This record gives sequence, structure tokens and C-alpha cells, in this order.
Amino acid sequence: MFGEVKLGDEPGRLAALHRYQVLDTGPERPFETIVSLIEDLLETPISAVTLLDADRQWFKARRGVSVCESARDTAFCNYAIQQTEPLIVPDASADPRFADNPLVTGEPHIKAYAGVPLVSPDGYQIGTLCAIDTKPRDFADHEIRLLTKFAKLVVDELELRLQAGTDSLTGVMSRRYWMMTVEEEIQRAARNANLLSIALFDIDKFKRINDTYGHAFGDLVIQTVVNTCLEHVRAGSKLGRLGGEEFVLLFTECALDQAVVAAERCRRAIEAIRLTAPNGDEVRVSASFGVAPLFSYSLSPDDLIELADRALYRAKEGGRNRLEVGQVAANIYPDSA
Repeated sequence: MFGEVKLGDEPGRLAALHRYQVLDTGPERPFETIVSLIEDLLETPISAVTLLDADRQWFKARRGVSVCESARDTAFCNYAIQQTEPLIVPDASADPRFADNPLVTGEPHIKAYAGVPLVSPDGYQIGTLCAIDTKPRDFADHEIRLLTKFAKLVVDELELRLQAGTDSLTGVMSRRYWMMTVEEEIQRAARNANLLSIALFDIDKFKRINDTYGHAFGDLVIQTVVNTCLEHVRAGSKLGRLGGEEFVLLFTECALDQAVVAAERCRRAIEAIRLTAPNGDEVRVSASFGVAPLFSYSLSPDDLIELADRALYRAKEGGRNRLEVGQVAANIYPDSA
């Protein structure tokens, strides 16, 4: 039904999920429309686009569920991604796999479940599209076919979202998409009184690497730095390429000291990179970082970038391969100092 599906490769599955950079993002109309249609057409009180992270299930879109995520180990969807066919449970209370599950014995009192895996183009099951009822029921064949078609639409939307907002070389957010994302996150932070920080960084002496070893090797350095960073930040962090060898990380719901720790972890990981150039040379890589907090909800993405950029300049002036923190307010509004 889904072509060649790769089961049992959890690191590969998580890498496929994280490439979409969709975890912890806000509501988006295509996904909201799909769960609304499932709710209406299958007449179920609960429906969701569910993504399975390392230890949680997170809902990109949902109906009939008040929380945005829950533990993965009790998730029906965790069972669904372990098989290639849709997971159909007519009566969870009579199914030995689920009878004692807290989602069955307590809220939201799941009784019937139908979940179709969301399969990435490279064959990884990153989550499910599911329809849930609070009373036992049989799902008809045409309902499962409908759910399967909508599941493919979910993946198509994720792919379109990825292509529209990603850098072609690295797969991380493009400058335009990252700036749009951080603007939305600033607004969300203002609504919820949340903290937010960014880390701007670029690869030290990258022009020398390009000039010495060629642009193909330079591209490899950029890709390696990006992959290294993604391995050392939490899934909700959003990495964008501003251009050339310059990148920026967005840390949501993150205090300045936490952002500094995360950015320093990335800096140290980049410092440990060793690559072999075409002529056999061992090439070491490093990067300089400037970290800036959202100290006012009136700041724009450009304001944050400017604050971080001044810190990055100090890091480079101080010898490179180091991290500096933006000086709040005075750097952006000199008259206020």
C-alpha cells in the first residue's frame, strides 16, 4: 500500500521527521482542513495529524483533543508506525494491547481507533493520520481508503512546506521562511509571555576553505556543520541559513542562559569536526556565535538579527571560535544607553 517502507530504523525515522522542521510549529490551514474533513466524513469526535518524536507524540492538527502532545509510550500511533498497514482497533477495551492503556481507561476514553501511517518519500513512517471514537465501532473499508488518501495529502503538504521554505543545499529553513517563522514566534511569545532567544553564527575563515579546496568541498563543510548543529539542539529549535556560511538558530520558550548553553554545545561540536580535503589534508572547522534574547516584544526579526550580529562581530574580533552575548538595548537603541 505504501511502497517500500523502512521499519526498525529509528534513527533514520527521526532524521526524516526532523528534516521537515515541523515540530512545535503553529496551526496551518491545510492540516487543519484535513482533520476537520476526517471529523465530518468519518463522524468521529477525535481526529489528528500526529507526529512521533523520540519520546512524545505531537499533534500538528487536532480535533477533540485539548493537549498538543502526550507521551509516546502510551500512544496508539506508536503501534501504528510499527506496521505497514493501517492500524484498526474496533474496541480498545477488549484489545489486550490497549485495555489497560490510560488513554482508554481515562481521558480521552479511546474506544475505537483507525490510524494510517504518514510515510515520507524515502520510506520512513513519521507519524499517523488518525480517527478516534469514544465508543466501539467498526471502520468500513471505504472509510479506511478515505483516511489513507488524506494521509498521503498530509505528506504532500509536508513536502510542499519543506520545498517552499528550505535552503536547497542544507535542507534547513531559507532566510525568508526563517524570518517569517521568527516573526510568528515573537507574536506567540507576546501572547503567552514566553521567552525567546536566537544564536547567529558563521563558519570561520570559510572563504579560505573555498579558495583552497574548491566550492564542492566548501559545500560539504556547510552541510556537515548544519548536520552537526541539528544533532546538538532540541527538536523544537529552528535553524535557518541566512546566506553563504551564515546561519541562525531560533530557541523558543528559552531563556538567554539556556540559549547560551545550547549554542555553546553547537560551537564545541563544530570545533570537533574533522574532514579530509580532496588533496588529503585534514581540515578543521570552527564557527563564531552571537546570542541575543528577545528583551522586548516590540522587537522585529531584523532587530534580533542586528543584536546578535553585533555580538557575533565581537566574537570574531576576539579571535573567532567563541561565543558572545548581545548587549541588551544599548546595541539596538544607542540613544537609550
